[in-house]
Amino acid sequence: MTDSNSHNGHVILIGAGPGDVGLLTLKGKNWLSRADVIIYDYLVNSNMMRFAAESAELIYVGKKEGHATLTQNEINELLIQKARTKKIVVRLKGGDPFIFGRGGEEVQALQEAGIRFSVVPGIPSPVGVSAYAGIPLTHRDHASTISIITGSNEAGKEDVKIDWEKIAARSGTLVFLMGARKLPRIVEQLIKFNKNPDTPVAVIQWGTTARQRTWTGTLDTIVDIAMKEKIKPPTLTIIGEVVNLKPVTDWYETLPLFGKTIVITRAGAQAESFIHTLEERGAEALLYSSIKTVPPEDLRPLDQALENLSDYDGLIFTSMNGVQFFTQRLREKNKDIRELKGVRIYAIGPKTEQAVRDLHIKVDTVPENYVAESLIESMDSENVSGKKFLLPRAAVAREILPDTLRKMGASIDVVPAYQTISPKPSDVSFLKRLAEGGIDVITFTSSSTVTNFLDRLDKEHHPKLKNIAIACIGPVTQKTAEDRGLKVSIVPDEYTVEALALAIETHFTS
Repeated sequence: MTDSNSHNGHVILIGAGPGDVGLLTLKGKNWLSRADVIIYDYLVNSNMMRFAAESAELIYVGKKEGHATLTQNEINELLIQKARTKKIVVRLKGGDPFIFGRGGEEVQALQEAGIRFSVVPGIPSPVGVSAYAGIPLTHRDHASTISIITGSNEAGKEDVKIDWEKIAARSGTLVFLMGARKLPRIVEQLIKFNKNPDTPVAVIQWGTTARQRTWTGTLDTIVDIAMKEKIKPPTLTIIGEVVNLKPVTDWYETLPLFGKTIVITRAGAQAESFIHTLEERGAEALLYSSIKTVPPEDLRPLDQALENLSDYDGLIFTSMNGVQFFTQRLREKNKDIRELKGVRIYAIGPKTEQAVRDLHIKVDTVPENYVAESLIESMDSENVSGKKFLLPRAAVAREILPDTLRKMGASIDVVPAYQTISPKPSDVSFLKRLAEGGIDVITFTSSSTVTNFLDRLDKEHHPKLKNIAIACIGPVTQKTAEDRGLKVSIVPDEYTVEALALAIETHFTS
């Protein structure tokens, strides 16, 4: 880090790792959440932008159609320009900034300009990609050294010349980065300098992501394989005896949802557990939030209910959002859970129940099934006639619960605790993947995710949905989707995201 300059901001070079969002370091994630500006590359997983503040300025400086959007000097100038506005500027780079990432050039420019900077290392692609390909780079019986070489490091490219003779003579593992187009040249030079043509080779494309593919062969066969398979960047090539260990040490490519790209449309703040559940099964979880939860436009009905909590016999929560916004407003009104003394608590679904229990409040009734109809059945045995209930919920929701309770002789105050809105458009990677046919499943966890998703999607994209499996968390969401013309093929028996992930797995494995 340079000495602080009070007139400038702070630039943080962060290694994003080789692709999997989960391989971003905690320190990197923390800086992303604080950044005013994020300048990112082609190989950075755009799903990482969910960690950024909504107000952050996102600037893409990678390659489009094979051409760099900005030269390295222009990127250096951009970093300096943004930092001079006294902002926290994150420079997000694939892999590690200082391993063929040109991070050294960027910090030199920052140093000369008097800009404060920090560096957060990332998992280098040789480490991450080889692990996800199930190929250990070292092994006591096969390799005790590793050589990492850039595949584009040739004379005439403003880089140093590769000493092929010395590289070919090395006995350990050779790793070539970004060498897809230069693979014939790499093989030719190694064999020319007496590398055994039978040496095992693995070429891994889009390593650590659901798009990962691995081809294995030998120096003698790998070029023919690459031409036949039309292997394109980004790739990493591993050469050495360790490649033969893959059938034994493979783990990622054998996961049940490996290779599947699954879109999550629920609110970003609630998506993390679902994302992790899918990723544990090998899927790529692509976040494309179609809803965002915010306070209601008018808080007066909720505030009035909070002032008179002792008047109620029961408090009904139908979602985690209801719990969150109810208790948040309770605190804002300088009240706490003591106000709920003597009030019976009802919760629909295990997540809602847990959200209440996390507040150290006992839940009296949880229905067997996680829908309003099941709660009505549970309450029917309690003789609710003459009792008064409070239902803090979304501003727009089904009326079956309050209508039925009134028919049962109860009175109920339905107050909006929150509303769902359509967020600003997410990263365009979803639309690109949709156009390419690279999406396997789209998941919906509520009716509002369905309606907002379809309303935001241009009509020209709707035909693409016919070839994608539609997964809904329960029958209510399913009906909304089908009413809007979608063919739903996945619905779990239990209406939770964990059960939804299992149903998706069953759909593909069976």
